[in-house]
Amino acid sequence: MRVGVLGGTFDPIHIGHLAAAEEARVRLDLERVVFVPANLPPHKLHLHVTATEHRLNMVRLAIADNPRFVLSRVDVDRFGPSYTVDTIELLRDEYGPNGELYFIMGADSLTEFLTWHKPERLIRLCRIAAMTRPGYRVDLKELNRLLPGAIARVQLLEMPLLEISSSDLQQRVRMGLSIKYLVPAAVEAYIQQHGLYQDCEHASGSAGHALSGMENACQAAGEHEGENR
Repeated sequence: MRVGVLGGTFDPIHIGHLAAAEEARVRLDLERVVFVPANLPPHKLHLHVTATEHRLNMVRLAIADNPRFVLSRVDVDRFGPSYTVDTIELLRDEYGPNGELYFIMGADSLTEFLTWHKPERLIRLCRIAAMTRPGYRVDLKELNRLLPGAIARVQLLEMPLLEISSSDLQQRVRMGLSIKYLVPAAVEAYIQQHGLYQDCEHASGSAGHALSGMENACQAAGEHEGENR
């Protein structure tokens, strides 16, 4: 079984995330794509992140109409920082030896891959589906020089250009601007219903922190995240 894995803070989830997941599903003939909201992203410990249950609910609403998309609580239900390598290990245990995992990320994040937590182990545990964009060049040979064997584990997929980020959407909500067509209608309604992103009251410190470094379907598909994922 080929399974795609897409993670992120999803704060909020938007059409860039969904487009990246669907593109990877079709191009790689994935049986399903697992959305994995994170609990404690190591690179966001200094930031406020919306409460976990709100983010889970928004993902659930966003993927409800696609039977190939599923939500996993594997990261939010465990203790500690959301290192991608740990999340992938848990998913490998869940899907067993017949599950072939493809970690979906932004191609530009490959330039930071060596700063991630245990990158050499991560590249052995799963394949990398790196979403690029028109005109963007990735130096796989250089990555392979620094991380031997990586070139055989990475597949580049060109992603339609969608310049959307969760942080920009938060700012639009605070400014009273529309986010219609940038997020699924059900997510827009949920944000309005619960008054999310109006102020900091709806964010929580460590208890509400969200995801590891999978949210990077790059600027083309979503939002950059930091390092040490």
